[in-house]
Amino acid sequence: MAIASSVWAQPKPTEMDKSPMDMSYWPANYPLLKMKGMAKDQPIARVIYGRPLKGGRTIFGGIIKYNELWRLGANEATEIEFFKNVKIAGKLVAKGRYTFYCLPTEKKWTLILNKDNFCWGNFTYDGKKDLLRTDVDIEKNTENVEAFTIYFDDIKNGANMVILWDEIKSILPISLAPETTTKK
Repeated sequence: MAIASSVWAQPKPTEMDKSPMDMSYWPANYPLLKMKGMAKDQPIARVIYGRPLKGGRTIFGGIIKYNELWRLGANEATEIEFFKNVKIAGKLVAKGRYTFYCLPTEKKWTLILNKDNFCWGNFTYDGKKDLLRTDVDIEKNTENVEAFTIYFDDIKNGANMVILWDEIKSILPISLAPETTTKK
């Protein structure tokens, strides 16, 4: 009796990425709230993004060129998912997953929600699939931020999506759409 066996080589894990992927939720700390039984519903939103480090480089006007499309992070394009309908810049954004880009200038950023998901970088960006473009102010941050960071800060009837890197801070206000603010 012959016994056949095949040996499958176990694939090697990838090396640690220099720009690890991260995720932020609205409400903040949603996974912890859910584990503690304090979350009654799905989150309102989450953003998934690569977190590049400054590493002594010139960021804005340097590796992030002014007036050129930026994936708003590193590696894959940043994705934002809304679990409820929201409003951004007065426009209704239906629940769903979108890719998030930025056109930075020295004085403002144009933030872009695009319907083409699962993009690596901005190499396949198609402006015809833009759902929304809105300009946001930038300001000098009080501290120098080494790792690119996105998080949600709760405000009345919504949240500010705060984007930090280097000495720059930008805020995108997001509000719940009217049908999601009524209580039953």
